[in-house]
Amino acid sequence: MFVHPVPVERWMGEVYVADESVLLYDLIQKDLEKYAEGEIIIPASILRKMERSAEKGDKMALKGMSSLLKLKELLGDKLRVEDSTGKGIDGIVELSKKFNAVVLTGDAVRAMGLHSRGINVRYLGPTGVEKPSIIGFFQEDVMSIHLKEGVPPLAKKGRPGNFVLVKLREEPMTEEEMRKLAYEVLEYAKFSPDAMLEVRTREAHLVQMGEYRILVAMPPFSDGIEITAVRPLVKVTLEDYSLSEKLKKRLSEKAEGVIIAGPPGAGKTTFASALAEFYMRKGKIVKTLESPRDLFVGPEITQYGKLEGSFEKTASLLLLVRPDYAIFDEMRTSEDFLIYADMRLAGVGMVGVVHCGSPIEAVQRFLGRVDLGALPHIVDTIIFIKDGRIEKVYSLRIVVKLPRGMKDRTLARPVVLVTNFETGKQEYEIYTFGEETVIMPVRESEGIVPLEEEEVGYHIIKRKNSIVLSLGREMANTEVTLYSGDEEIITIRTDERGRINLAKKSPAGRAVIDAVRRGSLRIKTT
Repeated sequence: MFVHPVPVERWMGEVYVADESVLLYDLIQKDLEKYAEGEIIIPASILRKMERSAEKGDKMALKGMSSLLKLKELLGDKLRVEDSTGKGIDGIVELSKKFNAVVLTGDAVRAMGLHSRGINVRYLGPTGVEKPSIIGFFQEDVMSIHLKEGVPPLAKKGRPGNFVLVKLREEPMTEEEMRKLAYEVLEYAKFSPDAMLEVRTREAHLVQMGEYRILVAMPPFSDGIEITAVRPLVKVTLEDYSLSEKLKKRLSEKAEGVIIAGPPGAGKTTFASALAEFYMRKGKIVKTLESPRDLFVGPEITQYGKLEGSFEKTASLLLLVRPDYAIFDEMRTSEDFLIYADMRLAGVGMVGVVHCGSPIEAVQRFLGRVDLGALPHIVDTIIFIKDGRIEKVYSLRIVVKLPRGMKDRTLARPVVLVTNFETGKQEYEIYTFGEETVIMPVRESEGIVPLEEEEVGYHIIKRKNSIVLSLGREMANTEVTLYSGDEEIITIRTDERGRINLAKKSPAGRAVIDAVRRGSLRIKTT
């Protein structure tokens, strides 16, 4: 349990030096009558810093100055601004010694530092013995809490795919309430053993607090203080998903390049947690790459964040640990996808989590980032999650074939086949055509009435190495189909002069020459 690092002594003197946290979060308002018996000193360097920030539109700094004016109205001459030669913490120490004053702060780290330097200090923040007040908003069936100043508090109740957004009260959240809640979360995260400050900037903070993921957004990044807290409702196992025996066998024996895809809030991370536990129970060494670390897994699975702000450095060290499987949660950037590919090609079983609206979009996220020929070796299984359940599973493999719709056998090329894993039906072909990568749906047309084809006249021009079919300039840049009797030879587009030029030794050229000899060549518009 977290115990406050600085011994708290009550009202140790009549002169106090307050730092910026006291002003930003109104930390002395509730005990103002006690502090009013003495004097409160504000370092001039802190005031100047807040003035500069407020002029740039920093609403937090503006709030701090507003708090200072309010204190001045209440305390009068008992509150004064004093200059110092030092800045920041040095200026606070200087004024504390000069006036034999007690430093008031809401920053636990600063309180520890001042206490270690022999400065009388009083920490006004939460002790950390109890969790922040925002946790009290979570009831049994609450998935997430959404708080913003000027708006009634909202809660998302239910489970993925079946939830409602409800008001927790009619009164909107006040700025003071939001500031207090944000402050409690950020202070608790500094010392609590179950909390990690994953992202820290001046205007946004992301805290992983046990099972809770809490985002705190401040102006001017947001238009008001906003706090969003999310938690998993239940810890599930792979058995809870009613997997087919075929899919269980693939995950157990063959799938080593798995992508878990789906829209935000669909339950991807929950499924990834269950899959990680599944591999761990099978005696595999499992590690995770997460930022924030919100996979709900047991202590046997080590959860890694970014090393020095980079997953690339994390991956380099992870290879030295030699895991059997690595779970990469929430892949977004090109660097993330390249790390996934690099680790997979290094022989590590990979499970990646990707935001997308459909299963094929998960494949599209890799195109342009990895070579098409290597794609099935990097990703072999795509599991699409929606509303907390598995909606579709794709498998990927590569073959050399003629893409559907092409007739000239010389156009055969490597094609990635995307197949519905459960039914075995092919749904997409992926191949390169010129400089473009094509994702072609493979499905029978439904409800389409074909246009009537019109037969076209032609004139034959024979050359040394080619045969030219001239259809007339009115047929320029037109797609036509060549037939030998009723047998289709090729579908091709004419040039700007309405001509078709075929090499005599090409399969299509030989078929056309043979059809001309037999008098069976026909050309139709498509």
